[in-house]
Amino acid sequence: MAMYTIEIDETFNVPRRRVFALFADHYRFGKLLGAPVKRIKDSDQADPNGIGSVRKIGIGPVGLEETVTNFEPDSLIEYTITSISPVRNHLGRIRFEDTPEGHTRVNYTITFEDVVPFTGKMVSSALEQGIRRGIKRVPRLA
Repeated sequence: MAMYTIEIDETFNVPRRRVFALFADHYRFGKLLGAPVKRIKDSDQADPNGIGSVRKIGIGPVGLEETVTNFEPDSLIEYTITSISPVRNHLGRIRFEDTPEGHTRVNYTITFEDVVPFTGKMVSSALEQGIRRGIKRVPRLA
């Protein structure tokens, strides 16, 4: 089994709370990625998108479910895939920081292992392309 890591580091001239709000809201996160996303379980936290909330990405049986495992307003979101998927030990971590210029730095890392040999590279590159394309929409959507 191979381990894969995707790391994306981008800085935006948008206030941190607005960038965080975009990534935190499951529906808006879907618009960012250009994929249908809906929250199917609310968090018990103040924010319904917080720890324990579940989002479904995709349509019908081809959808993936992701559960938020860590949620620190304006600074950190962590999530993992909790439905059957072609990957194992998946962790998505998105950190939000202020830069000295007052911009917002987003550090987005995803790690996972493949289940079926050689599929990881394909999954990794598709995922990375999708996120890199989506993250360019931050200034417009945030």
